[in-house]
Amino acid sequence: MADAIKNEVRSFPSGKKITVVFVIGGPGSGKGTQCSKIVKNFSFTHLSAGDLLREEVKSDTEQGTMIKNLMHEGKLVPSELIVKLLLKAMLQSGNDKFLVDGFPRNEENRHAYDNIIGIEPEFVLFIDCSKEEMERRILNRNQGRDDDNIDTIRRRFEVFHESTMPVVQYYEKRGKLRRVDGAKSADEVFEDVKAIFVQLNAQANQGSSVSRAQGNPFKRFLDLFCGCFGTQEPTIQTK
Repeated sequence: MADAIKNEVRSFPSGKKITVVFVIGGPGSGKGTQCSKIVKNFSFTHLSAGDLLREEVKSDTEQGTMIKNLMHEGKLVPSELIVKLLLKAMLQSGNDKFLVDGFPRNEENRHAYDNIIGIEPEFVLFIDCSKEEMERRILNRNQGRDDDNIDTIRRRFEVFHESTMPVVQYYEKRGKLRRVDGAKSADEVFEDVKAIFVQLNAQANQGSSVSRAQGNPFKRFLDLFCGCFGTQEPTIQTK
C-alpha cells in the first residue's frame, strides 16, 4: 500500500508549495468549528480525518465495515489507511493549502505521514480544552453519531491523552505548536486563531517578495552595487 501511495504523491504539481497545517484537540474541543472559520477567511481546504473515515464507513465496503467496528470499540484505525484517505482527498481538492483536522492522532500516524507524504506542516494548531468542557459539549450537540455515547466518549478521552498528547509534545519541542484556549466561545477562540494565520500569510508574502527579488538579475546587481559602495539603491524614474 505504501508504494502505491508514494506514486500518488508525484501527482502534486512539481515545484508548487503545498501548505499543511495540522489541527489537534480532544473530542469536542471545537476543531471543526474553527476549521470552518479558517476556510472562510484564509482559503484553506478542510480535511477531517474523522469525516474521511465516516464517509468510508458509509460506503458499505469491507474496509468501511472494519473501520466502523474499530470506531465503535474506541480503537484507532491503521495509519496507512488514514494516510491513503487523506492523500486522496488532498489530490482531489485542487487546492495547495490544507487544514488536516484530527490528525496525527498518535506517533504511528505521524511516522506514516512523514514517510509517505512527507510534507512538513507549517505548524500544529492545538485547541486546548478541559475534559469536562469537552464532555459537556459532546453530550449536548446531539448529532446522532453512533460514537457519541458516554462510554465511547470517555474511552476517546483516554486514547487522546495516552496517544495524541505525545504528538502535541513532539511538535512543541520542535517549535511548531500554536496553542489556543478552546474553553472560550467560538468567536473568541477564532480571534486567537486568526492572529496565527495572519502571521502565516505575512511570512508567506515576505518569502514571495524575497524570491522575486532573488530571481531578478538587475535587482541583485543593484543590491550588490549599493552594498559595495554604501549607497542607497538609486531611484529609477520613468516618464
